[in-house]
This record gives sequence, C-alpha cells and structure tokens, in this order.
Amino acid sequence: MKNVTVFEAADLVRSGGVGVMPTDTLYGIVASAFDADAVERVYRIRGRDTGKPCIVLLADMADLTRFGIDPDEVSRRRLSEVWPGPVSVVLPCSGAEWEYFHRGTGTIAFRVPDDPELRAFLASTGPVIAPSANPAGERPAETADEARLYFSDMADFLVDGGRRSGEPSTVARFGDDGRWNVLRPGPGLPDQLPAE
Repeated sequence: MKNVTVFEAADLVRSGGVGVMPTDTLYGIVASAFDADAVERVYRIRGRDTGKPCIVLLADMADLTRFGIDPDEVSRRRLSEVWPGPVSVVLPCSGAEWEYFHRGTGTIAFRVPDDPELRAFLASTGPVIAPSANPAGERPAETADEARLYFSDMADFLVDGGRRSGEPSTVARFGDDGRWNVLRPGPGLPDQLPAE
C-alpha cells in the first residue's frame, strides 16, 4: 500500500484501485461505485457482511441520476436539508444493474459530504463507496498508521489525512409522508429527524 496524494488517489480509483483515505467522518476504504470488481474487493478486504450495502458518497445531488434516481421536488427539498452534511439517506435503487451494490435490498444509502476537497475528489472520480477503514469487528482507524496496520498487504494506496476521529454518519430515510426516520443516529442530526 503506497502513500499517495489525493490527486493520485483519484487516478487510481478511476482505474479500479482500492485504497484508504480520509472522508468527511472517518478514514474509509474507497472504490468506484461503478466498478463491481472493486466493490467486491472492498467487501473481501474489510470482511464486510456481503448482504449489507455500502454507503455511496456523491459530489452533489445531481449524481443520483447516474443510479437512475430522479427525486421529486419534495424529496429534493428534504435532501437539501441534510446535504451537504454527515447524513446518509436511504433511497430506492432496485435496478438489476445495481444488484452487486444494493445486495438484494433494493435500496442504497447516499451522502453528499460537507467537505469541499472531498467533493472535488468525487467530482473527479464519480461516486465512490467508503465504508470505515477497519476490519469487521475492529474499531475504525483514526490515523494513516493504524489503517496501514489493518490493510498494508490488501489495499493499493493510502492518503494520510492526519488524525480522524468521529462518529459514522447518521443514516436516515423518508417515506411518502415526507417524515424522516433515523436508522442510525450520528453527527449532524437535524432536530426535524425523529428517531424510529
């Protein structure tokens, strides 16, 4: 696993690489959301439950159309309440071409990070998955050195972003009535998001 800059990491992700870099919340293992082989590799590296979809990071709300999702005006307004920010929103995405991604659930959680540099990276790479940088059952890496200990022989690259400690994103969804339901509490939780 070689140390690279964010610009080099973008090139590697576009070419199918898998690596570790800081996100808006924690260090994550990143790979292109449109590369099924890279997505599967992240599951293997992390020992992730193969029935559990990963969250997708987007540069902006418009990227949803790349997954065949076209939110109506009400949904767009609700999404703009929490994006950009540390809230991942579960949306229907049941197309057969996304089976490798939604893992049979018919839904995917998306987030637009509140980090201009990360959004610039995503504008360059396209949407990525970025589950926290830790093997299943271990605590998330807070430094590049901890990430290297976890994944030195398995990932392609590492971007050192200093110490990153925090909570995983809030995960929420909304129904036809427009009400938010919180599936996983986390940072940036607006007052109008009532927990289930």
